[in-house]
Amino acid sequence: MIQKPLLTLFIFLTSQLAFSQGFQVNFQGQKQQGMGGAGTALPLDGASLFFNPGSSSFLKENSVNLAMTPTFARSLYVDANTNQSARTNSPMGTPFSVYAVYRKSAESKLFFGIAAYTPFGSTVQWEDEWMGRFALTRLELKSIFIQPTISYKITDKIGLGAGFVYCTGNVNLQKDLPVMDASGTYGHAELAGKANGFGVNAGIFIQATEKIGIGLTYRSQVNMSVSNGQATFTVPSSLVANFPNGSFSSSLPLPQVVTLGLSYKPSDKLSFALDINYVGWKAYDTLAFDYETNTTSLIDTKSVRSYENIFAFRGGANYEFTEKIAARLGMAYGISPVQDGYVTPETPDANRINFTAGISYKVGKHFTVDASVFFTHVKRTDTNIETNLSGTYTTNVVAPGLAVIYRF
Repeated sequence: MIQKPLLTLFIFLTSQLAFSQGFQVNFQGQKQQGMGGAGTALPLDGASLFFNPGSSSFLKENSVNLAMTPTFARSLYVDANTNQSARTNSPMGTPFSVYAVYRKSAESKLFFGIAAYTPFGSTVQWEDEWMGRFALTRLELKSIFIQPTISYKITDKIGLGAGFVYCTGNVNLQKDLPVMDASGTYGHAELAGKANGFGVNAGIFIQATEKIGIGLTYRSQVNMSVSNGQATFTVPSSLVANFPNGSFSSSLPLPQVVTLGLSYKPSDKLSFALDINYVGWKAYDTLAFDYETNTTSLIDTKSVRSYENIFAFRGGANYEFTEKIAARLGMAYGISPVQDGYVTPETPDANRINFTAGISYKVGKHFTVDASVFFTHVKRTDTNIETNLSGTYTTNVVAPGLAVIYRF
């Protein structure tokens, strides 16, 4: 009698693993973060290695960027059937970025760069014994993209660039199981694994006029392969044979992103930037999950997710008050790829508006300090078709960021 619900649980387990790996974190450059996340057509610093490798050849100096954006996210869930509530007590997230760009001389048209950044990842921890404990108790994700890059200034108006991307990461997902031992303690499942994948980040930048810049970039899909993950089950002794500990494998798609960027500089002090992202979430349509050992309760599964490709719009302004001080404001609007019926408690997603601001201060000849702040409010009501978890999720995220840049 318990095999069917347990099988449904593990089908859902696989879907959560992939969606969580695919959750984007748009904190790849402090100046750009202050402008709503726009930077494809406005080369400002070494973060152009991420935003548009083609624009890196228009940078005026060699530099090294070090940045981190501590992220504080809190979610409230209110159950539609019982009106009970539960909250997350997740630890602080730590997205970071490191960029280094170099050219041999001021006359050189060729820039070399190396970048390391974290575009996917989070940790979600729900309070003990919450009503969704059979969907999720804890999820910890880490991913690092490493990108060596070459950028070449073909003419005074056109730059091309491309970077090879290697991604490494890991995931740890935990949840309770709807079976109890003699003491009344529920079973528990933990999936842990390491993954890696490869991709490309390429772009072109055109300085169409003195005031107008145009950028177009392509960041390829990265298929994160988990080949030797470890599944650990804590269940009553009578069910140990049904849920043997062992390895699993899967492939987790991280979506491709095509971005059109525009910039406009009406004066030497004021700049505007707009990015339009087209994100290929449709790649996350079905996820296959292969256990090393199968039983009547634990079989290889395919879970239909039916995600949709989406658009996101990011824009902002940068104003230089003096040679040392600049300030920024920005806003972004993102459309959720998650259709009704597929909202999950690890990243309860919805259409969202992000608000951002930032400031820079030049310290002497070689150093600049950048700071930014990000805020978003997300609310979504849904009934998941696989777990029947039905309710309203409300999430607030605050993320202050800081970067130090050394120019030479």
